[in-house]
Amino acid sequence: MFEEALALLPDTSSWVLYLTCALLIGMSKTGIQNIGSLALPLFAILFGAKYSTGIVLILLAFADLMGVIYYRKQLVWSEVLKLLPMALVGLTAALIIGKYIDDTSFKIIMGACIILGIGIMFWMEKLGKTKQLTITNGNWYSPLFGFILGFSTMIGNAAGPALSVYLLTKNLNKYALVATGAWFIMILNYIKIPLQVFVWQNVSWASVLLNFMALPFIILGGVLGIKLVKLLPEKEFRIIITGMVIISCLLMIFI
Repeated sequence: MFEEALALLPDTSSWVLYLTCALLIGMSKTGIQNIGSLALPLFAILFGAKYSTGIVLILLAFADLMGVIYYRKQLVWSEVLKLLPMALVGLTAALIIGKYIDDTSFKIIMGACIILGIGIMFWMEKLGKTKQLTITNGNWYSPLFGFILGFSTMIGNAAGPALSVYLLTKNLNKYALVATGAWFIMILNYIKIPLQVFVWQNVSWASVLLNFMALPFIILGGVLGIKLVKLLPEKEFRIIITGMVIISCLLMIFI
């Protein structure tokens, strides 16, 4: 099994890329949301779009624990509850669709999920504060985002951009934003593990062993993320989150 795990990354450059991605995922869970999205197209290059979702999922599950433990007191549980029911519906829809599409189509859908998040973000920015509040307080707003998040997290673990858009429009402070996002995604990720194992069958013992090798880099990324949140002022934090959404989309489209 150890040899199988090593064979997943055949050369030094692949290892460097993989461990860098693990570092970014750790940072995304405790600090800069969406910086982990930069890793998604890179993982798709290393392992193929659909198979990479199983490998990334285990890394995310490890990293989720750091985020929810450290920020457990800042969680806004009401926002999680608003999103979760329709997120499960979206997750189920993506589970069915994903089983029957090829790798190229899978990557296109991953990119489309990120583009959708960016489109919503720009649309919300053009609205005035009054219209934003009217929309975000509407009964349809959270369920719609819940479905989008559930679908996109199952298709390529690509919920980060849309989740950031949702939480930014809720005007949460930076600590509440990170905590609420971490808890919501953790719940979905742990639901997805048995689905990926038994339905899509894209999680293997070799890939799990490979993930354990990356644990030190996930932890290092988590520590760096915590320090960055403390250092960054609120305004700059929101600007960086927005920038990460755009960059992750460009990478998915053009790489």
